[in-house]
Amino acid sequence: MPGYDFNKQVNTRFEETIEKVTAELKKAGFGILTEIDVKETLKKKLDVEFPNYKILGACNPPFAHKALMTENNIGALLPCNVVVYEKDGTTMLSVMRPTVAMGMIDNPELGKIAGEVEAKLKLVFDSVR
Repeated sequence: MPGYDFNKQVNTRFEETIEKVTAELKKAGFGILTEIDVKETLKKKLDVEFPNYKILGACNPPFAHKALMTENNIGALLPCNVVVYEKDGTTMLSVMRPTVAMGMIDNPELGKIAGEVEAKLKLVFDSVR
């Protein structure tokens, strides 16, 4: 079974990677609905230090609409998360695989939509180096 994400180390700094992935998502028809700064949240809520770590909730409205029309409760698995974080002095990129997330639902039409979204997200992932 494939992993639940595409992930890799990138050659750009944390903030530059956020900018690059956001721009590439936009080119692919995605907008950022949410941005969770995990480092800031953990500091504020638990007073603990944590490396830079952001979760971007990406949404492609036409595909989200199709998915919601196909499976009303699919909102529990939306939006598509893209994660940029620092680990051991490097910047990492992780992009969810919609086919894996949606694979737990027995709905072939939803699987087709997930495949199309995943192909777009994979292009974004591949474009960020």
